[in-house]
Amino acid sequence: MTDPRQVLEASRMSRFQIIAVALTIGLNALDGFDVLSISFASPGIAKEWGIDRGALGFVLAMELIGMAFGSVLLGGLADKIGRRPTILGCLVVMAVGMFAATTASNVTELSIWRVITGLGIGGMLASINAVAAEYASAAQRKICIALMAIGYPIGGVVGGQIAALLLAGNDWRAVFIFGAIATAAFIPLVWFLMPETPAFLIQKRPPGALEKVNAVLVRAGHAPVDSLPVPDANAPKKSLADIFSPALLRVTVLVTLAYFMHIATFYYIIKWVPKIVVDLGYSPAAAAGVLVWANVGGATGGLLLGLFGQRFGIKPVTLIALIGGAGAVAAFGLGQPDLAGLSMICALCGFFVNAGIVGLYTIFAEAFPTHVRATGTGFAIGIGRGGSALAPIIAGFLFQGGLGLFAVSLIMACGSLIAFFCIAALKIGTPARS
Repeated sequence: MTDPRQVLEASRMSRFQIIAVALTIGLNALDGFDVLSISFASPGIAKEWGIDRGALGFVLAMELIGMAFGSVLLGGLADKIGRRPTILGCLVVMAVGMFAATTASNVTELSIWRVITGLGIGGMLASINAVAAEYASAAQRKICIALMAIGYPIGGVVGGQIAALLLAGNDWRAVFIFGAIATAAFIPLVWFLMPETPAFLIQKRPPGALEKVNAVLVRAGHAPVDSLPVPDANAPKKSLADIFSPALLRVTVLVTLAYFMHIATFYYIIKWVPKIVVDLGYSPAAAAGVLVWANVGGATGGLLLGLFGQRFGIKPVTLIALIGGAGAVAAFGLGQPDLAGLSMICALCGFFVNAGIVGLYTIFAEAFPTHVRATGTGFAIGIGRGGSALAPIIAGFLFQGGLGLFAVSLIMACGSLIAFFCIAALKIGTPARS
């Protein structure tokens, strides 16, 4: 066996590979921290600057817009210059954006820095999905991608608690200072512990590719190779165009629409739960606790989906998660008699809805071949983030229009239902290694 990709796929994962995948979990946790940190910081921002909810909502949406553009634009960059340099560049952009947010003195300045931070996060999300897929063995690929994906709710739980502690004795800027420091801390970790993936090096053949591939093989406990596999002369060269080629157009449309619709359901829960719980008569602190339960459920659901996906196949378990998410969000609209009931139904929502997101990430890695894996993933995530930006706005208009909690929840649950039908129509198998 002389193909380094096959060597890594067929062998038991080394400590080096496990560390690389673990880094993707931590990098995804930065996303979860960032989403909840702005939510925790927003009351202080509104109080200090005297802005209304409309202006604050605009600020909250800026990171999501930046993430959408970052996923599309920088996801393609990862397929051109490499996963590792793209991740490092995104970390620098994120750290600068988070720190610079502390210098903002008005909504416009803060919004600009939130867009810039979102650009970095979006590009990194597309890149780490490819890294987790390409460093995992074939037997452990689904669980590795699942673990990468549950970094998001883990970051939400841990980061949210850290943000609460910081805000107890400091103003809102402390949250972003911590975020900048945490982000910057990952730069040397990625630099030393996450070399470029052999799959990318073999595909693109940059200078010194053989030496770099052999260095990875040695670190993973394998013998070096004398030469790289002969490249496929028919391999497509234009990555962005290829995801719209006749061979991949149907896949691109289905996975992008599925992610767009399902993420809208996800962000309805994430963004509106605190407000809904407060409107039901509970304190803001209690509402924050309910949101933590949604993230706990999300982490649990994502992990179990990875385990069951290993055994039963990723498509069927993802379909169960999507239909379960639709049902759980609709059930959330029925209300609960006490805080414990609200916490449990939100945990159930998080369980199924985040499991669906984990399943979609895994499907991205299986549906797109190596040369467009980050591009395809970035496009689907980027366009899908439009769903995340629209979800809170749509729900707000529905509430303002006089619809009750059950009606709004039922409508928003339809996102996961539509995603179910998209994935049901998708045919996936082992992607081409071209």
